[in-house]
Amino acid sequence: MGSGRPARRRTRGGPDRSRVKTLETDRLVIRPFVFDDAGEYRRLLDETFGHESYGAEDTTRLLLEYHVIADKAHDALHQTPYEDRAIVRRSDGTLIGAVGFAACLAPFGQLRSFDGAPHRTSEVGLFWALFPEHWGNGYATEAARAMVSYAFDELDLARIVATTEHDNLRSIAVMKRLGMTIERNPLAEPHWLQTVGVLVNPAP
Repeated sequence: MGSGRPARRRTRGGPDRSRVKTLETDRLVIRPFVFDDAGEYRRLLDETFGHESYGAEDTTRLLLEYHVIADKAHDALHQTPYEDRAIVRRSDGTLIGAVGFAACLAPFGQLRSFDGAPHRTSEVGLFWALFPEHWGNGYATEAARAMVSYAFDELDLARIVATTEHDNLRSIAVMKRLGMTIERNPLAEPHWLQTVGVLVNPAP
């Protein structure tokens, strides 16, 4: 299992660093997507989520355009960088997956970690997806750990969450390696909110 190189801690009141620029770990580079990634980005969506999830080529093209534009827009607006980012292997430049932050609006109050809050809350979600041929090498943990370091050390986020299905044991294992508290939604709805990992910023 690789370990991400933590980014430098931001001095409160210092320069804004809301944009995730290029992050590097021992084996990986995490960078913004570019239009030249279109072919591999579509293959990633097809192989990890199924072609029926996103459909025609123009849909995946629009998604990629969104992520490329959002990277610049969030930077200009000093907002949390909600977009997919490419995971590239340093040794040979191969694009092996994606990682990033997503805005998650869900009834997290159903979970113990959220003290039974009665309303939906908006949380910063961490996600990752790798081509199947790169599973089992610790890349997901390494990339996710680098993003966690950025979330807490640079963005000063109070917590982040990750969500997956009950049977996605690989993702749950990554959550555990990140130190997340693993919770199961006690209710049947929403159907997509099944297993949730919660990680609280340890800094005071």
